[in-house]
Amino acid sequence: MKLDVKNTTGTNVGSIELDDAVFGGEIHEHILWEVVKWQLAKRRSGNASTKRIGEVRGSAKKVWKQKGTGQARQGSRQAPHFVGGGSVFGPKPRDYGYVIPRKVKRKALIAALSLRASQNKIIIVDAIALDGKTKSVAAALTALGAPQPTTKALIVDGFLKPATETTKAVANDTLIRGAKNLKSSQWLAPEGLNVYDILRHEVLVLTKAAAAQIQTAILGEKD
Repeated sequence: MKLDVKNTTGTNVGSIELDDAVFGGEIHEHILWEVVKWQLAKRRSGNASTKRIGEVRGSAKKVWKQKGTGQARQGSRQAPHFVGGGSVFGPKPRDYGYVIPRKVKRKALIAALSLRASQNKIIIVDAIALDGKTKSVAAALTALGAPQPTTKALIVDGFLKPATETTKAVANDTLIRGAKNLKSSQWLAPEGLNVYDILRHEVLVLTKAAAAQIQTAILGEKD
């Protein structure tokens, strides 16, 4: 798959060949649904909590004697049918996360990328070097064909300068800072790319370096 490469002014500056194994795969709608459900389940805080009979305030003394009062027998004011009593089957803190196979997650990510590619919703940028201002990032996205704030764009970029034998990698801090306050768009590092964020944004904006990193990571996984 061949796509044009643009700069931040929207001008074509070349082209890039994307691997069909990553951006031209089969689109499994059910797998997309499964992985999005899994991601949202993992995000649930699971901190809802109710008090059992032994946790509510109040005496555990028998309310009145068992027989002779003419009333129904009662054991404690902490019983659920009394005001202020404990809960029977109410929620307790729990983890809603579960495990899905690594192969399924990989196929879902390929399907999500392939879906956006089939819709012509992937924009490749040579590099994004801006001044760190939100309006600069918004102007660049608008020039690239993702007008702000009406279009939800997911910007994926990692390092401004990759690591070498003598130097450490330099993160694109100006892009991260400038994208932080965008109303409808978001920045992600390549290693954080996921199915849910791809699907909830209309356009996927990748730098050349990020596209290469994503391809290497997906193709490098063993089935």
